[in-house]
Amino acid sequence: MKVNIFALLLITMSFAGFSQEETPESNSVETQFDDIYRTSTTYQTYKVIGKDRYQILKKNVLDSLKDAKSLITEKESLLKIERDNIKKTKNLLARTQLDLDTANKKENSISLFGTQLDKTTYNLLLWSIIIITILALFYFIFKFSQSNMLTKEAQNNLLDVEQEFEQHRKKSIEREQKLRRQLQDEVNKLRSS
Repeated sequence: MKVNIFALLLITMSFAGFSQEETPESNSVETQFDDIYRTSTTYQTYKVIGKDRYQILKKNVLDSLKDAKSLITEKESLLKIERDNIKKTKNLLARTQLDLDTANKKENSISLFGTQLDKTTYNLLLWSIIIITILALFYFIFKFSQSNMLTKEAQNNLLDVEQEFEQHRKKSIEREQKLRRQLQDEVNKLRSS
């Protein structure tokens, strides 16, 4: 029983030892170089590396370089795509800014007879025309009322003059008739005498 426990303990320890060992492929390239340097044998001033370990290291280094190159290529393509996107975004921003400036200019101006006028200029021109029209209206109303008063006064004077003339005419007719009668009386007197 003790032997079985001892064997079980030995097997468990060996599995634990194997599971903690790292394969050269899973280490970083720097760790692999350090490991090869540490485990290689020395001949005079040279380090001797086994061919199989050299081939594994070469394969791992080439794979790491290949992965790095593919990563660099992928990053460069992403960078190129992002640069293109930035360029497109800048062009879109420039067009949008131009459209915004045009829209602001249209919003802040009014077309009058084909000419773009600023809103303040348009309002100033419009109110000037309205004020001048109102002043002209008041001037013409004032002139009309003055002329109307003068016309009524002239009509009243004309009526007065017509009445005086009518009275004068009646008096003149009466005097003339009176004078004709007197003349006729005198003619009659002269004839009868």
